[in-house]
Amino acid sequence: MAGWKPAPAIMLMGTGSNVGKSTLVAGLARAFVRRGLKVMPFKPQNMSNNAAVTVDGGEIGRAQAVQAMAARVAPIVHMNPVLLKPETDTGAQVIVQGKRFGTLHALDYGTRKATLMAPVLESFAHLSAGADLVLIEGAGSPAEINLRAGDIANMGFALAADVPVAMIGDIDRGGVIASLVGTHAVLEPEERALIRAFLVNKFRGDMRLFADGMTEIANRTGWQALGILPWFPAAFRLPAEDALDLASGPGGKGRLKIAVPIIARIANFDDLDPLRQEADVELRLIPPGEPLPGDADLVILPGSKSTIGDLAFFRAQGWEIDLRAHIRRGGHVLGLCGGYQMLGRMIRDPDGVEGAPGAVEGLGLLEIETVLTPDKITAPVTARDLATGEQIAGYEIHLGRSAGPDCARPVLEIAGRMDGATSPDGRIKGTYVHGLFGADQFRAAWLAGFGRASQLAYAQGIEATLEALADHCEAHLDLDAILDIARSRGQ
Repeated sequence: MAGWKPAPAIMLMGTGSNVGKSTLVAGLARAFVRRGLKVMPFKPQNMSNNAAVTVDGGEIGRAQAVQAMAARVAPIVHMNPVLLKPETDTGAQVIVQGKRFGTLHALDYGTRKATLMAPVLESFAHLSAGADLVLIEGAGSPAEINLRAGDIANMGFALAADVPVAMIGDIDRGGVIASLVGTHAVLEPEERALIRAFLVNKFRGDMRLFADGMTEIANRTGWQALGILPWFPAAFRLPAEDALDLASGPGGKGRLKIAVPIIARIANFDDLDPLRQEADVELRLIPPGEPLPGDADLVILPGSKSTIGDLAFFRAQGWEIDLRAHIRRGGHVLGLCGGYQMLGRMIRDPDGVEGAPGAVEGLGLLEIETVLTPDKITAPVTARDLATGEQIAGYEIHLGRSAGPDCARPVLEIAGRMDGATSPDGRIKGTYVHGLFGADQFRAAWLAGFGRASQLAYAQGIEATLEALADHCEAHLDLDAILDIARSRGQ
């Protein structure tokens, strides 16, 4: 079309996983929004069991929802058109444009992922329409050339969409010069041609000591240096996407002791973020092989991407014995989504949603049974907590439905229907709703039930962190150069 120009866009790739791509996109999104630009975040393919429900009723990676918040736009499915949610070591549920596509083993996905380029490009075009800037996040590292065939997450997408790239190196893990220069060395010439710049992230100390390192990287790659970004200690206040991030930030040392067993396929674990920031709460994350602590006041069974598999994992750690001892001591238990399903008498999987068709006995702590079904519920919800009367803005994202006598004592009311179940003594509860602890008034009332106070304004804290992150990026990176590179797309 005569006079048509592609939307300004830049793709931020990393030399490896966890180099800070997600956080950096969020910070840049807020910084450019403050300059009056309409910014859209985009990640072609993500792998995470921490998903968010969008306003259009689909699901995307949690990081893209945070980036949308940073860009001051509503999260939609096109921001993350392909989401992989690991169910086993070799298989994952595949979400395409917000909806369940199916479950594929790694080898099967490797042969079929090229077919997903069409919806990825469709979603990118949808986001680009009317945007002043699209900030694209890569996945893992483009240097994994053994996975290059059919790639839709890194260079495969960048080439297909003709998008310039900036490469991120993580100096905190060491070897940043080798990782950046090595990435340049293993890429194909047409891929190298797309990489225009680089930056170094997570620096601690005097940045002047790495000036020669920046010069060496620039000389050996031909890439423009965008700057050195110092360590940003407040990053832990943003919702975590990787379960490992749960332990990366300081937790409270308060009087209410909450234990959370880290099951193998833990999902939607940002449910825990507000609690770990509470001053009067000590949130303990219990790794496999360690017992549940005997002095815990509450045990939370978190969400799971594979309820039956994680129930077996839970038992293999000896946690079922610990949990029953906790209850005999008068402790409380809360199950969230998959954790709620585990608390029941029976979990039935007649259609083989999670593996071979069959049924397994649950923990038997709630008088309910769950039937797993192929149809997936993904919806934002506004609920009322029946114990405190407080409102909650959360979401549902699960396979299966639960019913039984203890559902006569529900936990929440959602638009006239009831959700959840409670034991007769009130000490064991379960609900399908995620995100309930993000509501300040509910969380304060809930903690008051344990005799604890809350002064935390959680949502305000996230907003303040995004503002501080944008300030951080403005102070240390060449944002004008980043915008110039994005605007050079197609030239």
